[in-house]
Amino acid sequence: MFWYDHDVGGWGWFAMSAGMILFWALIIILGVLLYRALARPGESSNSASARPAGPSPEQVLAERFARGEIDEDEYHHRLTVLGGTSGDVSRLGWH
Repeated sequence: MFWYDHDVGGWGWFAMSAGMILFWALIIILGVLLYRALARPGESSNSASARPAGPSPEQVLAERFARGEIDEDEYHHRLTVLGGTSGDVSRLGWH
């Protein structure tokens, strides 16, 4: 007979089945990755640069001064500290 003693045993069937599952899983994963790469061409990989920036420290300080939370002397002092001309930040209570 032509097929005599060329039968695949139990481990052969298992290896073929596992190989086919791995093959299709790899094809599906590659398809999903390709779709995700092509679906959003305008977005960059760095999500931090995509976020809009909040108000600057100077703007927050000006808003606090405008609301009357701090007086003019404290506003100018903190603005000077933010500008870097005075290095003693611990005096302001900022820890």
